[in-house]
Amino acid sequence: MIVKKSKKIARRSRHERVRAVVKGTSSRPRLAVFRSNKNISAQIIDDEKQVTLVSASTFENGNRIENASNIAAAKQIGERIAKKALEAGITTVVFDRGGFLFHGRVKALADAAREAGLKF
Repeated sequence: MIVKKSKKIARRSRHERVRAVVKGTSSRPRLAVFRSNKNISAQIIDDEKQVTLVSASTFENGNRIENASNIAAAKQIGERIAKKALEAGITTVVFDRGGFLFHGRVKALADAAREAGLKF
């Protein structure tokens, strides 16, 4: 009998594999992406100090994005996280796709962050 994993469990196991390799340091923090059906969010995290340095999402107060579950919204979040990171003095990061496949909204966020000045 074949037991099928749920999507959530499969994503978490992929995320654990990614996190076994990807570590954020003070000099090169981790850009973590989370995508839900309605929203997308990104955080830049220093894993040594266990501190979130910068964050951006489609549902943050004052900067809420309507129609947040599309590629255009992901591009806006990528630009916003890169802008905040550069203001905080962060230029290079390690990308953590969070167990999500690197296409669609995740890829759009990463490409927009690169175009806005982040290096990874």
